[in-house]
Order: sequence, then C-alpha cells, then structure tokens
Amino acid sequence: MSPAAPAGALRDAVLEVALSGRGAAMGAGAGTGAGAGAGTGAGAGTALPERLRLPVCCLGVFACYFYYGILQESITRGRYGEGAEQERFRFALTLVFIQCVVNAAFAKLLIHVFDAVKVDRTRSWLYAACSLSYLGAMVSSNSALQFVSYPTQVLGKSCKPIPVMLLGVTLLRKRYPPAKYLCVLLIVAGVALFLYKPKRAAGSDEHVFGYGELLLLLSLTLDGLTGVSQDHMRAHYQTGSNHMMLNVNLWSTLFLGAGIVFTGELGEFLSFTERFPSVIYNILLFGLTSALGQSFIFMTVVYFGPLTCSIITTTRKFFTILASVILFANPISSMQWVGTVLVFLGLGLDAKFGKGVKKTSH
Repeated sequence: MSPAAPAGALRDAVLEVALSGRGAAMGAGAGTGAGAGAGTGAGAGTALPERLRLPVCCLGVFACYFYYGILQESITRGRYGEGAEQERFRFALTLVFIQCVVNAAFAKLLIHVFDAVKVDRTRSWLYAACSLSYLGAMVSSNSALQFVSYPTQVLGKSCKPIPVMLLGVTLLRKRYPPAKYLCVLLIVAGVALFLYKPKRAAGSDEHVFGYGELLLLLSLTLDGLTGVSQDHMRAHYQTGSNHMMLNVNLWSTLFLGAGIVFTGELGEFLSFTERFPSVIYNILLFGLTSALGQSFIFMTVVYFGPLTCSIITTTRKFFTILASVILFANPISSMQWVGTVLVFLGLGLDAKFGKGVKKTSH
C-alpha cells in the first residue's frame, strides 16, 4: 500500500512518477520519496547472484510496501481508546516529519557507504523548492485518508501520469505519442467509475466529491511539480538520487519541524503518544519500510530497467487494494472494481507503450 514520501516519503508516489517517465529517478508514494543512488545498485550487484535478482526485488517491493500500507492505514484510520473516549490520529504533519527523518538518515547512510566520493553541486534553493511540493503531496495524501478509504487513496495516487502529462505539455513543451493519451483516457475513465456514487435518498451523508478527493487532486498536482523540479536538477546539475533524497528530506524536515512547533501539533502529538504509546512503534516501522522499499525499487531499476519496475509497482498497488478490502473491510462495488481494472490496464499499457516522448521545436 502506498507511500507518501519520502514518499512515502518522496514516497512511493513521487518515486514512481519519476520511474514511469525518466528512469532511475527519485520517487512516492508516495507514496510515494527518493530512490537510492547508482552506487547502491552497483554495490549490491556484486553480491547478489543474477538468478536471484528478480525474485529478491519483487519480494522486497511487495513485502515492504504491503506492510507499509497496512501500517499507514492502521495509523491514520485506526481508532484509539474505547467507547466514548475513542480518538483518531490527526497528526499528518508529524507523521510525514518522522518519515522524512528516517528517509534522510537512510540516504545519508547510503551516501557514506556507496557514494562518498561524488560531489553534489545542486543549488540549495532548488532542493528547498522541491521539498515544498514534495511535502505538500505527502501531507495531502496522508490527510486524505481521514475522509476516503484506503483503496480510493491508492487508486487516486495511481493517476500520476495525468499531472505528469499535463505539466509536461504546459511547462516542458513536450509532445506525447497517441498511446500515451489512450492510457491516460483509460485511467481517467477508471477513476471516474470508481469515484461515481449514485444519488442517495434525501438526508444521506454520502458525498460525490468531497475533501478527501480534493486532497488527492492537490497531492497529484504537487507530485507532478516535484517531478518537473527533479527533471530540472538532473538536467542542469546531474544530481544523484542519493543526494536528492538526502537534501530534499533535510529541507522537508526543517519545514515540517517549524510547522509542527508553531501550529502546536508537536505538543498534541506527544500527548497522544503518552496515551497510546503503541503508535510510536507503528510510526517508526512505517518510516523504515518506506526507506527499505525505495532501495528495492531502485535495485529493480538498476538490474531490469524502469519498465520492469513499473510493472512490479503497478501490480503491487492492485494487490494493495485487494488486501485493504480483505483486512480492513473496505467495501468496493462492482462498478468500482471495473474502474480499478481500467486504471491498472491504463497503467500497464502506459508502462509498455507510452514511454515515447518528443520535445516540441522552439
């Protein structure tokens, strides 16, 4: 189940945007976060036999993000306490703050072990700008879970090709092949079917398009902006994904640290953990599984390329929705299952046929 973050973190959400269009990029949902560095793949490649690489990568991605999704849903949608004293987890900023701290520490370790000799010349203000859009995407995605079910959030975050295409056309002056537009059309149709709710009887509190869906739309838009800023850094400064992961998460930690202090959320969160200390363990595992999942995603890119990685992560998301329906009793209608199949069909076709892109002439 997906990231935020580092993505994630740039969690699952952002990483997979980058992987789907530009190869070994930072990610995501976010979830998703950023990926590991090229040195990581090289170092791991000397130790892992070739026949074991694909099974290890698949199992690593599935296991880490499956547990990640269970933790994310249990933290954000769980009930704490008993009876009339029950509470909900309302600390989206703090959750992303802890995730960013874990991701930054993980990236620092990767740089120390595999990438110590590389000098990073990327401007700090670019990292700061990227971290703002990255943060907004993760916080919006996590906050959406207070209003929508986890399957809705996962499916919504699977629509990242839409803002990537729109921003590519408007900001980067790109042209896409017809197959790309067909894939996006399938995704849009699938999401429309999934979110459509027939009119209810008078007095029903069912909504057609509410805060949760608006937060997912905002998260997708910010994911697209994050991808554009990452493209700029790689094109002009050859920024490595380890350094990108470290610096974006450090800036995000700085911004979030100030935010949770000034808004008073830090004090409320500490009080919440005193009443329900078990949530601390889940949050730390949440950040750790995000960071480990990102390393397996990048291993997949290094060994087999972004196409194989896209297929693995797309398949993982489908089983994430299925697991959420079974484990957390999130009901899905027949029409929503049709919409889900259309979305993943579009994602699969996009991974296979929708990669060609041309720059327009200026």
